[in-house]
Amino acid sequence: MESLQLLLELVLPRDILKWFDVTHSQGNASELCITLTEKNDPPMTPSLNGKQIESKGFKDISITDFPIRGRKVTLLFRRRYWQVEGETKLLKRDIPLCAEGTLLSQEFASFLKDASTAKCRFFDVDRQVESPESQPL
Repeated sequence: MESLQLLLELVLPRDILKWFDVTHSQGNASELCITLTEKNDPPMTPSLNGKQIESKGFKDISITDFPIRGRKVTLLFRRRYWQVEGETKLLKRDIPLCAEGTLLSQEFASFLKDASTAKCRFFDVDRQVESPESQPL
């Protein structure tokens, strides 16, 4: 079991198994989908003052990650929501799953950004963006 855990830690985004369990996977010759379900461990804050917290369901988030052996990899995160006794607002843990403004894992987005920069350097292309004010009308 330890070797499977090590393999999962190497393949999945860093520290993701701290908050999620792998609950399902399926694939074919071109695609792999891994479902990760958030553990039922509600965030504890001093403002809760010993109130009861109950899991109220999930919201699914689909993120693209590094390809594995030529297969597209989709990570389906089942984010858990909790309700605090006497409150209507739902509570969720703040776990950054994807790079800002994308549906890519943070590591994959960083890799693509670095690869794009390296390609520009290789072809000696400067990627300078002009502001709209500097462009002639």
